[in-house]
Amino acid sequence: MNALVQYPQAIPVVRTQLNFKLDEAPKFWFGGDPYITRMFDALSLTFPDGERYFIESVRLFRDQITDSDLQHRVADFIRQEAQHGIAHDKMNQVMKDQGMPVDQFISRLNKIFKFELKNRSAQYNIAMTAAAEHLTALMAETFFGTQDTLKQAHPYVRALFAWHAIEEMEHRDVAFDVMKQVGNVPEFTRRGALVMTTALMFGFTLYRTNIMLKYDGFSMRERLQMNIKGLPWFFGKKGTLTKMSKQYRDWFKKDFHPNQHPVIAQYDVWVNTLAETGDPILAGEAFWQAAK
Repeated sequence: MNALVQYPQAIPVVRTQLNFKLDEAPKFWFGGDPYITRMFDALSLTFPDGERYFIESVRLFRDQITDSDLQHRVADFIRQEAQHGIAHDKMNQVMKDQGMPVDQFISRLNKIFKFELKNRSAQYNIAMTAAAEHLTALMAETFFGTQDTLKQAHPYVRALFAWHAIEEMEHRDVAFDVMKQVGNVPEFTRRGALVMTTALMFGFTLYRTNIMLKYDGFSMRERLQMNIKGLPWFFGKKGTLTKMSKQYRDWFKKDFHPNQHPVIAQYDVWVNTLAETGDPILAGEAFWQAAK
C-alpha cells in the first residue's frame, strides 16, 4: 500500500434509540460455542467504560482545537461513543442477568481508567485513545470483511457489532487528528501506545473470558481445553485477528493516517438499509450478507 494514499472518509452520524433485542438472543449466541461467545462478551464488557475514557481523553484537548471541522467531528465522536456505551451497557445487563460478575469487571476497569486520567499525561491518554480507535476500526473490518467470520453469530448480536463497526469507521480518524493537530505527542509515545493498548485489551479480554466460563460452570480442565481449541480462531496462523496484522503494523509508519485504509466495502449497504427500514437488525443483516 502506498502510505501517502488517503481514501474518502465516512461522515460521522449520531444514531440513537436503536433496539437490538439482545435479551432475546441465546446465552451462547455464537453458534452455541461458549468460548467464542464469551470472548466477544468479554470484549463488549470493555466498551462502555472504555468509550467514556476515550471521551474524557479527547475532552482534555477540546479547548485547544481551533479547526472548525475537527471541532464538529469531535462533537460527533463524543455523541457516537456515548451511544456505544449505552448499547453495550444493555449487553452487559444481559450478562449480569446470566449471573456473570459484570460489576466486578467494571469496577476494576473504572479504577484503571481513573488512574490513567489522573496520573498520566494528556499526551499519553490521547495516544492510547487514538491507538484503541485504530485497533477497533481494524477489528470492525476484520469481523465483517467476509461472511464466514460471523456466520454462526446470532443476527441480533451480529447487528449490534455491525452498527458499532459502521461508527468506528466513521470516527476512526478523530482522536488521531486531535493527537496530531494539538496533542504534541512524541512519536515514541504514539507508537508505544498501540503496543500497550493491544496488550491490555486482549489481556483483559482473555482473563474475563475464563472467569465467565468458570461462572458458566466449566471446570479448569474444560476451560484449558477451550482455550487450546478456541484461541487459534482469533490468533492462529489463519486466525480472525491475525488477518489484520498488515494494517495493524501500518500504525508504526511515521506518515501513517487512518484514512490510508479504505472504509469497509459494504458501508453504504448498512447506511441505506437503515435509512429505508429504520431497523438496525435488518441493516446489520444486509451489511453482513453483502460481505465477500
